[in-house]
Amino acid sequence: MGRPAAIYLAHLNPLTKSHVNILSFLAKDYNVYVFPVRFFKGGKEINTRSFPFSYKIRKAMVESVFSNNNNITTLPHYTFFPPFIKYLPPLISPYSWMLRNQIVRSVREEKFIAYTGDRTERIVLKSYNLHPIRAKRQEISSYAVKEMLYQQAIEGRGLEGVRAEKASWHDKVPEKVIDLIKDNWRIVEEFAKSPDLTLRIMGMKFPKDGFI
Repeated sequence: MGRPAAIYLAHLNPLTKSHVNILSFLAKDYNVYVFPVRFFKGGKEINTRSFPFSYKIRKAMVESVFSNNNNITTLPHYTFFPPFIKYLPPLISPYSWMLRNQIVRSVREEKFIAYTGDRTERIVLKSYNLHPIRAKRQEISSYAVKEMLYQQAIEGRGLEGVRAEKASWHDKVPEKVIDLIKDNWRIVEEFAKSPDLTLRIMGMKFPKDGFI
């Protein structure tokens, strides 16, 4: 029999060393499908202070670390379309099940599991018949790393300073991801001083633009 699949639904904004540990662990026994969440409106991806990096950049982050690992594939099918409120409440909304089926159709293997380190998310994934395995929450969070990025941008050292100095977030993301973040520093600067146009409802985050 072939290897089963592992579904990993994540923000990856940005990819941290904790994400790398998870993916490396899963890739030992599974063919891993990584689904960075996306929000689209009018054919364009919506990004906010909570979701600064585009899917293209996040996919590049994964591939920069796992370019030689054929067991890890990054796909764009975890995508919400407006009005985002139609996906709520989860499990009850038929659109949430359509999204679930869209993800599962991307998986070639008949047998699969899902991964999350969050207990509440594990219950939801189980209700969607995604067969989550037990896992512990990792130490490094994308939220903490983002705040470090924004703090550095607010301090106003500019791109030259960012490239020259070692920052507090450098030991929390892979080296190649550091380079990608520096290459896209204008995005960090753009959102650092912007209000966070994100809604948190039922444990889920959505952009305000396109929610209703």
